[in-house]
Amino acid sequence: MVQLPQSVKATLWSYDATQIDLQKHKKIIISQVLNFGSLEAVRWLFANYSSDDIKEVTINIPLGAWDKKSLNLWSLYFNLNKGQFQNRFI
Repeated sequence: MVQLPQSVKATLWSYDATQIDLQKHKKIIISQVLNFGSLEAVRWLFANYSSDDIKEVTINIPLGAWDKKSLNLWSLYFNLNKGQFQNRFI
């Protein structure tokens, strides 16, 4: 398994970071970093996943799982409107 940097581990506070697999837990990692990650964590994210993968996960994160400011930022970044996001709460 790949060693996650501390900046990414900090976003996975409710998970055992030693058990995280980059592919198996891709959705969790991407959603947590986009919502709560530092600039360092976001840079790591884009270095380890394609923009297409990140955008796809972004669209499929339920609206209720988003931090409002993070949702606005990533909507602008990926040129998405909120209607494209999963319209359900977790």
